[in-house]
Amino acid sequence: MIIPTYNEAGNVEAIVKRVRSAVPDAHILVADDNSPDGTGRIADGLAAADGNVHVLHREGKEGLGAAYLAGFRWGIDHGYGVLVEMDADGSHQPEELPRLLTALKGADLVLGSRWMPGGRVVNWPRTRELISRGGSTYSRLLLGVPMKDVTGGYRAFRKETLEGLGLDDVASQGYCFQVDLARRAVEAGYHVVEVPITFVDREVGDSKMSRDIFVEALFRVTAWGVETRANRLLGRRAVGRARTAGESPAESRPAESS
Repeated sequence: MIIPTYNEAGNVEAIVKRVRSAVPDAHILVADDNSPDGTGRIADGLAAADGNVHVLHREGKEGLGAAYLAGFRWGIDHGYGVLVEMDADGSHQPEELPRLLTALKGADLVLGSRWMPGGRVVNWPRTRELISRGGSTYSRLLLGVPMKDVTGGYRAFRKETLEGLGLDDVASQGYCFQVDLARRAVEAGYHVVEVPITFVDREVGDSKMSRDIFVEALFRVTAWGVETRANRLLGRRAVGRARTAGESPAESRPAESS
């Protein structure tokens, strides 16, 4: 369980205890971005008292994507076969984690979905729900991915899936990081499953969403969509030229280098 934190002193102890209760065998990595409110020190205390809790101290606030990437690398390096993303603020309920892990037995990646039948959000204003739904719909249509909730951050990965996503060239930092990994999984041919979750708005602390994060997401998703559509168009044109020349589509593709 990778739980990135920045100024989550009021939440980190409770979320760790809930995870340990929901899945007693789970190991937890708190990836703290040098929180000025002392979150890292609280996490250190939890780790000292529980061998299943670990802390990754990072130098500063570099964004959600960078924290998760560091957590993925730590988990893979330490031999974990399943890695899970979860927010620190309680919006991703640990009590639903067993359903994600059960679904992962038949999948490469499992997404906790707010927007599929059975999923819902609690205590969100209508405007925020519309923005989130709209972001998922925009990403799904522009990128051609089948998931209902492309932007959600409650996810369970197999180690092999993460290793096949090309994490070394992931540049997205904010919430579009989730869109990036979802599209990479689909493009790589991995089996992605969604399970419904109930997303509960945080009660303690402040949301990390900002205008800059929103702008980054809009810019990057649009750029990925343009690239995806251009590649598909070029592929169709190549097939059309091959048929006109009397070749098979396979014959029209350049030979792969050895």
